[in-house]
Amino acid sequence: MLAKYFDQIEAIGLDLFFAFIFIFIGLTVRDLMKTNNVPPIGQAVIYLVLLLGCVGFVVKIIIELYFESQGIG
Repeated sequence: MLAKYFDQIEAIGLDLFFAFIFIFIGLTVRDLMKTNNVPPIGQAVIYLVLLLGCVGFVVKIIIELYFESQGIG
């Protein structure tokens, strides 16, 4: 039974891994900014860049799901 759903389990595990990496990077950057007294505008720019990276990852997943549902990929 597990072998039947291996591809789906692998895809979900990979997505969760990337989510964990994004969270870990965000926490690390937050700690570095607090330690080095980064001004608020710098913090906003850094968080915006991290947010855009996360949004890009989510859009990629949505595009892949759309293509697979249309039979393209």
